[in-house]
Amino acid sequence: MDKPTTESLQAAIDRVGNAVDLIRNQAIRAFSHGLGFVPGEFTNWREEAMAWHTTCALMNQSHHMTDLFIEGPDTVRLLEHLGVNSVTGFGRDKAKQFVAVNDDGFYIGDAVLFGLEDTSVDLVGRRTLIDWVEYNARTGDWDVTIERDPQSVQRGGRPPKLYRYEIQGPSTAPLVEKLTGQPVPDVKFFGMTTLTIAGRKVRALRHGMAGQIGFELFGPWEEGEEIYEAIRQCGQEFGLRQVGAMAYSTANLESGWIPGPLPAIFTGDRLAPYREWLPATSAGSLGGSLHSTDITDYYFTPYDLGYGRLVKFDHDFVGRDALRARADQPHRHKVTLVWHPDDVARLFASLWTPGPTYKYFNIPKARYGQFQLDEVLSQGRRVGISTDCGYVVRDQAVVSLAVVDEEFARPGTEVQVLWGEDPVSAKPVVEPHEQLAVRATVESAPLDRFARTKYRTAPQV
Repeated sequence: MDKPTTESLQAAIDRVGNAVDLIRNQAIRAFSHGLGFVPGEFTNWREEAMAWHTTCALMNQSHHMTDLFIEGPDTVRLLEHLGVNSVTGFGRDKAKQFVAVNDDGFYIGDAVLFGLEDTSVDLVGRRTLIDWVEYNARTGDWDVTIERDPQSVQRGGRPPKLYRYEIQGPSTAPLVEKLTGQPVPDVKFFGMTTLTIAGRKVRALRHGMAGQIGFELFGPWEEGEEIYEAIRQCGQEFGLRQVGAMAYSTANLESGWIPGPLPAIFTGDRLAPYREWLPATSAGSLGGSLHSTDITDYYFTPYDLGYGRLVKFDHDFVGRDALRARADQPHRHKVTLVWHPDDVARLFASLWTPGPTYKYFNIPKARYGQFQLDEVLSQGRRVGISTDCGYVVRDQAVVSLAVVDEEFARPGTEVQVLWGEDPVSAKPVVEPHEQLAVRATVESAPLDRFARTKYRTAPQV
């Protein structure tokens, strides 16, 4: 078994005495969408964030995700063992949102799984799932080889293996037709195809965010600059805007995808070897008003996160029995919370008016830990967890994505989001402040009506 070269997660928990105290106080910044490698803004993040609604947005995703390339005869068998998804018929030019849980059915991570060949895949996402799959591939009896390509900030100066670009918006179809000289391929949501751009073969995932048509394009890094420039030049007549890291970070708030919930890896004897393999820093940092000494209070199930549709019991996988037992039980529901504008104004105004100062709310995305978990309250009682918050330009609203108890999931329900920490953690990004209960209204997730009614209707593979 490969051992961490620094303190392991298990050793750090033992040293501190509690997993919550460890990650609440770890000096690890919130997730960055490629800042330092991708400009924060090309023009201004407000207009850039409107581009995927009005014309076409071009985003560079080459730097902020981790790739895990898996190849070999047991590739599909390994994925079948770890994923809640069915892998029947999976292979070349297939893709899916891949979700894994622990033995108790609690979420460990999710990522996009690209079928490169029938026994070769690229798993792309945050490290929570990548770590788990890599650990199992290395320590189990699987006939596979793996190659990990981390985020650019961790890559030590070398370039990524692949470029990865996304084009989104109502002008995407005519742009793709002009770029390729061919009609837009008839590919269903999360299907893959191959395009020819600037004479190069480009692999494309039919994607979309906030209800708009789009493609995720990828290929060898050495060809990336040529492909990017071809898209940028061709896109000028279609109103294409280059989108920086700041605007891109808010897209999930519209599409209703909760990025990187806390992985359920901190408890259980069966996961102890995994925690001993993981470096402590891989656990990230925890921000938000939810404060419990019981780390399981921070756990989620796939049903909480809207992944229930992906859970298939046609195969044996880690956590299968636990999820089957929960399948017909009441569970929390994923929603969008629209924060009350008067309370948001009060939050900001505390910076320049007498009285208490509240936790700084960064615009357009307000995470201050790698995992942002704030209490959702009703009459002083916790009824859910707010997981990710920021500003949606199109709706001129501060919103958050949350999971709430079933009785509070109806659109129009009034709740409160408790903003700020008490006690204040030792993370350097957290200043002295007081908490503020912000009124919020429950809406559906995705927030956009078109996204709710069209974007999710395509069958999942």
